[in-house]
Amino acid sequence: MTAATDTGLRVELIRSLGAVAHTPPPESGLLFDALGLPTLTGAAYTRAFVLSAPPHAAIHLGPDGKLGGIGLDRVEGFWRAAGQHPPADADHLGVLLMCYADVRGQIRSPGAHRIAESLFHEHIWPWAPGYLQAVSLLGDDAVTQWAQLTMAVLDDEYGRLTPPDPLTLPLALREAPAPVAIDDDFEDLLDALVSPVRAGFVLTHHTLSCGAAAVGVGYRRGERRFALKAMLDQDKSATLTWLSTHAHDWARWRATRDDAASRWWETRADATADALNEMRGNP
Repeated sequence: MTAATDTGLRVELIRSLGAVAHTPPPESGLLFDALGLPTLTGAAYTRAFVLSAPPHAAIHLGPDGKLGGIGLDRVEGFWRAAGQHPPADADHLGVLLMCYADVRGQIRSPGAHRIAESLFHEHIWPWAPGYLQAVSLLGDDAVTQWAQLTMAVLDDEYGRLTPPDPLTLPLALREAPAPVAIDDDFEDLLDALVSPVRAGFVLTHHTLSCGAAAVGVGYRRGERRFALKAMLDQDKSATLTWLSTHAHDWARWRATRDDAASRWWETRADATADALNEMRGNP
């Protein structure tokens, strides 16, 4: 197999994985078949990619854990700096993977190769592993297998690209907002815990529902912030204990991945766990 053929096969695999996340069933059925994955139902797609874990960089790298804002602006700014018009839904993981495949496949263009490396290291790698870990735990076999295959492909791609400067983090992590702190007031604490870049971990509705059951409190449906507030209102100490354990679990998972971004996330999750442990002693 020639290098060009190998690259072509890999970029088509990446493109297909991105299209799966961006294309609801039944249109994505053929993609699942081609990838050897169980077919995803429309209900499961909506539950995973729309309601539980929308695959947007802004949610994971933006200061408030929400769609749009600076998290989206960074991705759109990247394309403008590259002299291209930003695609629609620019920070969606499916769009990022498909766009990455487009530029990565231009193997005879040094400029395209540099754009691909920058896109990967600045706008995919800083948050995609955490997102894929979170979505793999939602309990749907097709989604889990998609997430695991996507993570394996991204790990392989990371090893093929020019490694980033180990002393220079991606801009989103360098400019990350303040982490969870012992002196946060209650409202700011809630904001921080549902913002992955502040907390160091991901809280999905599924995670919170399981957490409520483990803590022994009622789970109130609504926005994640609302559900988390209800848990803390019912049993602050037990909920903080569960959150601290969740943070430590994420830190341990990050510790299995040896790159600068993962070490940053590990440090942030550990700091959150420590702060939550201290909070348990506060009234």
